[in-house]
Amino acid sequence: MEAMLLWTHTHLNSYINLSCISSNTQPTLHTLLNSKMTSANWRLLLLLLFFTSSTSSAWFGTKHKSSGASSSSSGRFRSDESSSSSSSSSPFLLNRFRSGSAVVFPVHGNVYPVGFYNVTLNIGQPPRPYFLDIDTGSDLTWLQCDAPCSRCSQTPHPLYRPSNDLVPCRHALCASLHHNDNYDCEVPHQCDYEVEYADHYSSLGVLLHDVYTLNFTNGVQLKVRMALGCGYDQIFPDPSHHPLDGMLGLGRGKTSLTSQLNSQGLVRNVVGHCLSAQGGGYIFFGEVYDSSRLTWTPMSSRDYKHYSAAGAAELLFGGKRTGVGNLHATFDTGSSYTYFNSNAYQLLISWLRKESGGKPLKEAHGDQTLPLCWHGKRPFKSIYEVRKYFKPITLSFSSNGRSKALFEIPPEGYLIISNMGNVCLGILNGSEVGMGDLNLIGDISMLNKVMVFDNDKQLIGWTSADCDRVPKSRDVSI
Repeated sequence: MEAMLLWTHTHLNSYINLSCISSNTQPTLHTLLNSKMTSANWRLLLLLLFFTSSTSSAWFGTKHKSSGASSSSSGRFRSDESSSSSSSSSPFLLNRFRSGSAVVFPVHGNVYPVGFYNVTLNIGQPPRPYFLDIDTGSDLTWLQCDAPCSRCSQTPHPLYRPSNDLVPCRHALCASLHHNDNYDCEVPHQCDYEVEYADHYSSLGVLLHDVYTLNFTNGVQLKVRMALGCGYDQIFPDPSHHPLDGMLGLGRGKTSLTSQLNSQGLVRNVVGHCLSAQGGGYIFFGEVYDSSRLTWTPMSSRDYKHYSAAGAAELLFGGKRTGVGNLHATFDTGSSYTYFNSNAYQLLISWLRKESGGKPLKEAHGDQTLPLCWHGKRPFKSIYEVRKYFKPITLSFSSNGRSKALFEIPPEGYLIISNMGNVCLGILNGSEVGMGDLNLIGDISMLNKVMVFDNDKQLIGWTSADCDRVPKSRDVSI
């Protein structure tokens, strides 16, 4: 994998590639894109491994990483049998739900200085809380797992104790993690995986089912059995990486929680979020919004893994055309910052430098928070002190010659105030981190917007909103 330029205060990037390998070969990572992200972004690839394991229902075999870990395969996982006996919600309760139900989770974190967003999910029996980083760019939800754990990082809560309800190798969820149906299945009752992200963070584990305790917006609480990964061997290349219990995958694949809830008839296959510029916000599964108030653009049918717009966009600066078009954009909460391809980025830098001429702003070369920062006559305390010096950026999406869908990014959607009191550009050059022509819309540019990813209708929608106000019931629409 190519070396990455890593920026602090960012989330893991989400671009994942899955492949099946036999147990007698060395794992090989195949890049989905040209790779990607920084400490400010992240995910790249995913591999599934199928290895020999015990046939006991309460124990399953381990596979150690070939790099730096023991190659012995004689280890055993210890599962929590007390959490494996309960069934999911009764058919009677499930039949009460239709397309109008939804689940809403408060979000904690910010773009800067925290650099990530997470939610609290209650998993297991009895239910225990876990902090999960949210990522719309990947599918798999996993927890650092006491199975026992070979290598785990610091966690906010005690390690997850796994159930013994393993996902079989030929299960549809396991199959969905492969490019085709012709993958090897040496151990029929077990689905092993390895997920590796672009910042070289990785997790090795086993796919299993456990109970999620969910509060729906109609006031009903359900215990829903769904799949998750038990990650028993993690690598954190950055020692300063923030403590986390695991990852919440919200992508388009079958293993994402949105798809699993939809397959059980609990919610429509819709996921969305509203991230506040003040920090916090919320995410939701199902419908909690008024669709007539949103601007919509078709979702790409070619990129079946990520939330990418089908139509190319034109870049506008201050409402004026820049001459840069044919921009293909992906929306991803796995990245704190936004990335433009080299052409769009260089043009943006030229415009910004031209616009800052004659204004009380000078480039702050000593501030390494982000590649481009400016200082004023005195330290800035808020973006709102400097937004008057900058103009909005707009992506104008078109599809089949229809009317344009405008995604406006105000100055506070692409600038931060560093801890040195300077204003810094939160749009980075994606070509420098192996993204090629991809343009990635990160958390910073989705602040104070409801973002809706409707997988049923294959649409991406957005509108400005007060993200500090978390919907409490289905009667409270956005």
